Amino acid sequence: MFMRSLLIGVLAAGAFTAAAQESRFGTPATQADIDKRFWSTYPDGAFLPEGQGTAVLGKPLFEEQCALCHGTPAERGPNDVLFGGHGTIGTDQALATIGSYWPYATTVFNYVRKAMPYTAPMSMTNSEYYSITAYLLYANDIIGENDVIDKDSLPKIEMPNAGNFIMAYPEVPMPYRTQE
Repeated sequence: MFMRSLLIGVLAAGAFTAAAQESRFGTPATQADIDKRFWSTYPDGAFLPEGQGTAVLGKPLFEEQCALCHGTPAERGPNDVLFGGHGTIGTDQALATIGSYWPYATTVFNYVRKAMPYTAPMSMTNSEYYSITAYLLYANDIIGENDVIDKDSLPKIEMPNAGNFIMAYPEVPMPYRTQE
């Protein structure tokens, strides 16, 4: 009788553990989930997603999603300043902004898409992220208000401070860089 009770107890504990593990770990990620979350864009534009945007479309998105923290071109917000600072890098009044410091437009898109908005990163469409990036570039006098940016045009944008960065390891191959 003792052995039978022990066996039932072990089987019940195993079933409970299996059920708890199933609910605890949830649903496996789909390939679409993985593709959306795990990627980086290279400075030359490799791995940029489909979509497109303009500053005209990006301005209201920026005002709704970003201005509370980052301010506007006319007024600073409580977090990182994104506008202005032209010609200040290397001076006592250095202000590192998108228009004065960042070396690649693709890096702006990559960062904004992966990390913003702060409370819900990667919650917008690629076209919305392209539009916000276009607005940031426009507000920093880098592109025109109606210029369309996408995976083909964004890597061609020349950032004002691009020439002031040094490639630390220019001869290192990129073995993991394969685009399907």
